[in-house]
Order: sequence, then structure tokens, then C-alpha cells
Amino acid sequence: MKRFEFDRSSYFGAAGGGLSDAEALNLAETDDLPALMAAAAAIRDRSQPELITYSPKVFIPLTQLCRDVCHYCTFAKVPRDGRPAYMSPDEVLKVARQGARAGCREALFTLGEKPETRYRAAREALDALGFATTIDYLHHVAALVLKETGLLPHLNPGTLQEDEMALLRPVSASMGLMLESTSKRLCARGGPHFGSPDKDPQRRLETLRLAGEAGVPFTTGILIGIGETRRERIESLLAIRESHERYGHIQEVIVQNFLPKPDTRMAAHPPADRDDHLWTIAVARLILGADIHLQAPPNLSPEHGAELIRAGIDDWGGVSPVTADFVNPEAPWPQIETLAALSASEGKTLVPRLAAYPDYVDAPSRWFAPAVATAVLRLRDGQGYARDSEWYPGLDMPVPQVRKGSPATVPDDIAGILSDAEAGASLSEAEIERLFSARDAAFHLVCETADRMRQEANGERVHYVVTRNINYTNVCTYGCRFCAFSKGKTYEDLRGKPYDLDMAEFGRRVAEAWERGATEVCLQGGIHPDYTGETYLTILRTAKAAAPGIHVHAFSPLEVWQGARTLKLSLADYLGALKDEGLASLPGTAAEILDDEVRNQLCPDKITTGEWFAVMEAAHSLGLKSTATIMYGHIERPVHWARHLVRLCEHQRRFGGFTEFVPLPFVAHEAPIFMKGLSRRGPTWREAVLMHAVGRIALHPFIAHVQTSWVKMAPAGTRACLNAGADDMGGTLMNESITRAAGATHGQEFSPQQMNALIREAGRIPGQRTTLYGDVADERIEASFAAPELLEMVNTPLRRRERSFRV
Repeated sequence: MKRFEFDRSSYFGAAGGGLSDAEALNLAETDDLPALMAAAAAIRDRSQPELITYSPKVFIPLTQLCRDVCHYCTFAKVPRDGRPAYMSPDEVLKVARQGARAGCREALFTLGEKPETRYRAAREALDALGFATTIDYLHHVAALVLKETGLLPHLNPGTLQEDEMALLRPVSASMGLMLESTSKRLCARGGPHFGSPDKDPQRRLETLRLAGEAGVPFTTGILIGIGETRRERIESLLAIRESHERYGHIQEVIVQNFLPKPDTRMAAHPPADRDDHLWTIAVARLILGADIHLQAPPNLSPEHGAELIRAGIDDWGGVSPVTADFVNPEAPWPQIETLAALSASEGKTLVPRLAAYPDYVDAPSRWFAPAVATAVLRLRDGQGYARDSEWYPGLDMPVPQVRKGSPATVPDDIAGILSDAEAGASLSEAEIERLFSARDAAFHLVCETADRMRQEANGERVHYVVTRNINYTNVCTYGCRFCAFSKGKTYEDLRGKPYDLDMAEFGRRVAEAWERGATEVCLQGGIHPDYTGETYLTILRTAKAAAPGIHVHAFSPLEVWQGARTLKLSLADYLGALKDEGLASLPGTAAEILDDEVRNQLCPDKITTGEWFAVMEAAHSLGLKSTATIMYGHIERPVHWARHLVRLCEHQRRFGGFTEFVPLPFVAHEAPIFMKGLSRRGPTWREAVLMHAVGRIALHPFIAHVQTSWVKMAPAGTRACLNAGADDMGGTLMNESITRAAGATHGQEFSPQQMNALIREAGRIPGQRTTLYGDVADERIEASFAAPELLEMVNTPLRRRERSFRV
């Protein structure tokens, strides 16, 4: 046998790289397993250096009847009295719901090939169910699972015709068919595929072609140890590669090792040799490159998992916490934590994925039907992997625990970025984006670094401000797709009726806030069609008349922009007028994501990124301070978070006007964009905590404070953020409408007593502050702790006839 020498420069060369067909076929004569495995791992690590994935799935064996008679299979059964030919819809849904409750994301439908063409029992069962074919019935139950449970169907129906592929695509996130082998020799008499018409290699390759034509993310693979030669395996892998090069649809290839099963014709056939399995995995990686994910089922090689990683795999396949492996019932699934520990022993972090991989998830219009695209959005995280818990912003629920992992799995570049940041280096967009990818041990290292930087900047003190939020109108002419608060005609079905506070009620609320110990009122509202710049001046006059000593923190950049436009004033002149009437600082809201690639989709008629910063530049130049927010977890990606932070940091270096950074996780539950199926369900727990930690690291030392929102993170979530870079709890609020309108369960008031208790529970020192982080007078503190109950509020109904709102 020939030795193998891996030429990196040639393989990764500019002219496409990889192996030619002839070079690949020559590998059949190579038995240098250590060199092959090292080369395969290097190819894998070039694009997937630290992660290894698995799909949390539930296994649904829709029917075990099959017209084929593969000589090694125990999945296929013959009809028997008393055993239903098909699972009923109720049985399918019962299993799928169990999987959903257990955290599964994929519903794997496995079934025999077109049993109705062979068995009367199958035809009669289908007739009783009301379907002509197994494929028709599969379409029906897959649609049920998608609609009723939100799990993503992955369909393994066998070989398909063009019309069948078209029928199933709208109800599946992916499909699969093991090519097994292109060797026709295995279909001859005495071979393992004899008597199985659907094992014809051309028929199976045609199904791969049809999947490519239809734009279906597809899983295929080879089965080794059933009598094929190494050259035949390579020919099979080359056929898969050729299909993928044409269509880009082969998302993963399984290299499955044959294990003999009792009561089959191949029961006495030896199992696939371990070294031969490793050789085939390594050769598959060399042939397929890094674009196609490579999988080996962990339950079929329980004693050799580490070697599978070393041979070049980057995926463990589907693992079910609910159902058995019905194809290999003798091989139980490994426990997830066992699999995570095994992966960590090889320097890999285990990550759950969806039925489709991130490259496909990030291009939904190309790869998914609309209903499937919506389901994918609701299950994905910002990187395109699966949400790893059932935590959602705005709801009072237990916080998940992020796996501690092994320090050995922390990527060197992440450790280096953190070290540089602590040493005072400014981070680039790419470095910030990289920190957002941190998982398990790397996640904890990011949070620990942020916590040290928080301690350096602010010690153990955690501040909050006694404030009242007053939203003076929920009428808005803008069509922000995330907003459940505004009440234009677009949002008539969302919370509450349109209102426009009269100034008497508004002034009463300001005075009541002062009486209850507030040092600040925070004033924002929708862009009412009748509001002009003069309206905002009137609001300020009323507030200062009601409570002359109160700090007025008011008007988003959008409101400032609108007010200046209506009075035909420059931003500087209008902000000067607002300041003269009592404006003391601005909330840095309306930022959402400060990148127009996102804003053009999320809030297309709102001010641009440049206009938002223009307002802030004008305000900061006049000595008016502001906060800086980010609203994340909807349609954007981590690169947009990084751009947002870089732009905030660049502005702060020039003007120094931001007092604190305020991450606002998207609360999706009643947001229009989510209800229409066009957004994620908010950030994951990992992403939400990381936003506070990475925000601290990226903005240090230019923005000294990082705030955590008890409204959106809930009290338990804020405690975690206080250990991940945050040092501020925001305001007591007294009233909050915007987040509650989006479905949050918090938002009315978090009293000073509650603030102090929570901060102390986190091991920190509580303290009240002013809006600009000054000391609070003892009289104000005493009043806040002795605050009377709030009087009932009256939201003045909209008095004018309904206008035609611009959306």
C-alpha cells in the first residue's frame, strides 16, 4: 500500500482546490491511516475548527412495511394481524409532542419504500386513512407535525419521482436518502441489495438530482462493510460530490458502518472493520472537502467516538431523548452530556443544530417553503444553529445553565481577543463578532472577563434610578415591523386602544412621580400625526411645571428628528430649544440595530443609522447626554451586533455623550413581525447574556456603564447579567407599556426595596443614582422607600376621528 502525503497548498489552492477524480480514486491504494486522518481533520478544522453538531430529534417510524428486501435490514417488517400498517395521525402527533416537550427540534420520518405496491395490507390501510399512496399520507402527517408542534420534519421516504419531491418540499425542512453504494454488483443475485428495486444506484442518484432541482437541503451517505470495495466507496463519494457541485444541496454525508443483526440474511457477515471505517471517513472528508458536513452515528461506534472526530467528522447526526433508533434498535443513543464530554475530550464544543445546517438556514427563500421558513426562524439562533433552551425574553421563567465545558475547548483566538481587550486594545468588528460565537467554556470565559472589567470600572456598586416611564401616546404613523405598542391601523388587533394623554393627566403623573421619590421621568411616545416640534416643547413645559426639580429624560432621536423637521429647524437649534424648556438628557432608543441593511427591513420608514447618529452628535455637542441601546434577536445576525457596537464606540470616542449601554432583547410574543412569521423569537439565553458581556468588553473604557433590563430579562436574568459585565439595573419605572404590549410579563414597577434585595442577592452593593450617575439626595431616597400606591391612570382616548396612518 502507498503512503499518503497531504499537500496543503495544492488542496487549498486558489484554483478550486480539493482532489481531482483521479487523485481521489488513487486513494484506494493508500492505507496510511494516520496521515489520512490528520489531513481530513485539517480540512475539517479549516472551516469548523471548534464545533461539532448534533440534531435533537424525535424518530417517527411512519410505516415499517417496505417493498424492498435488503439482506441486512431489521427495520422492514411484513404485515401481521394485529399490527397496524401505519402510525395514525394521533400517534404521530403524540410522539412529536413528546419530542417538542423534551427540547427536540427535528421530527425524523423514516419509512419503508412504497409498501402499497407490494402489500394489500398497506393499500387497505391507506384507503382507510383516506390516502392513495404512502407519499400522500407522509405529506399529510408531516404538515400536521409542522403546524401543531413546530418541529421541523426531515423526511426519509426513499426514492422519489419529481411530482413526489414537489409534494413533500413544502412540508419539510430537509430530506434524506442513503445512496449506500453506486455498485451495481451489490444488486446482483447473492448481493445485499438483490430483490430491492429501489437500491438501484441510478434510481437513487436520480432522487439526489431531483432534490437538487427542487432546492431541498439533502442528507445522503454510504454504508460500508456490506461487500463493496474501497474503490467503489470512492466512486460513490464522487457521485455525491458531483451532484453537490451542480446544485449545492448536499448538506451532510453519513459514513455508516455495517453491523450484522440477528434474523437477517447477513447475520453471519462480519461487521465493518474499525480501521476501515476510519479510513472511509477520512477519505470522504478529503473528497468532499469542508463544504459538506460529515457524520458518523455515535451509537454505532460507542467505543471509538474520539477516533471518529480525529478522522474528520463534524456532526453526530440525530440523537433522540425520546425515541429509539428504529433502524438500529440494538444501539441505544448516547446521553447528550456524555456526547458533550466526548467531544470536549477532542477539543470540540457540542452544539445542537436544526434539520438544516446554518448555510441553508441563512438562505430561507432559496431552501424552504414559506411555512417551513417561519418554523425555522422560530427555532434558530443568531448563527443559524438550534435554540438551545426554551427561555424567551420578557417571560418570568427559570434561566438555563450554559454548559461549563472544558477549558481545552476555548479557541485560541477568543482567548487572545479577551487578553488583548483586558490589556486595553480596541476590538475590530471581526473580533467582536467572534466573541458572540462563544459557547460553553468560551462563553464563561467571556463573561468572566467582562465581570473583571466591570469591577475595574465600577467596583461592586450596582446603581438604579427611581423614575417613571410616561408614554404620552401610542398612536404612530410609522410602520416599524417589530412594534406591538403603536396603534396605527396596521396594529388594531394588538394591545390596548389608541390614546393621546391630555396635559392635565400627563402633569398629574409627573407630579405623582416626584411625590413617590422619583428623580427622573422618562418620556417617549409614538409619532402622532398631529404632533409637531411645538408639541414636545409643550410636554417639557408641563413636566417642569408639575415637578420643577425633576430630571426630564425625554424623546427618542426619531422624535427629535420629527420635531425639528416640522418646525423647519436644524437639529442643533431644535435641541437647543428643547434644552431651554427643561430637556436634560435623551434616551438612546430608536436605535434598534444601527446598520441600514437591517433597518431597511425592520423599520424602513424610520430614521437611518446616519440620521440617528446625527441627532446624537447634535445633542452631545450641546452637552445633552444620552443612553445607547440595541434591540436584538429578530432578523439580524451577530455581524450586525458587532457593527452596532463599533459605531457606538467610534461615536463615543469623538463626543463622549453616552452614559450607559442598554441591551434590549427583542420580546417577540405579540410583535407584528413575529406574528407574521418573519422573525426569530428573540435572542437565546446565551446570546442575551453575551450581549451584556461583549458590550462591556467592546465599549470599555469609553462607556462606563452597562445596564440590564429587569423588564426584558426578568429578575433572575438580571442577576446573571450582573455577573457578566452589567453594573446597572435601570429604572424602577412605575409604569411601562412598550415591552408589555409585546407580551412581556414584567414592566409595571420594581420598587427600591425589590431593587436592593435583588442586588444584594447577587452579592453586590445597591445604590440609587441620578440619570447622569450623580448622588441622590437623602430626601429623595426616603421618599422613594415610603412611596404611596399609584393612583389609577387614565389614558385619554383618541379624540379625533381615525386618520389614515402612513405604514
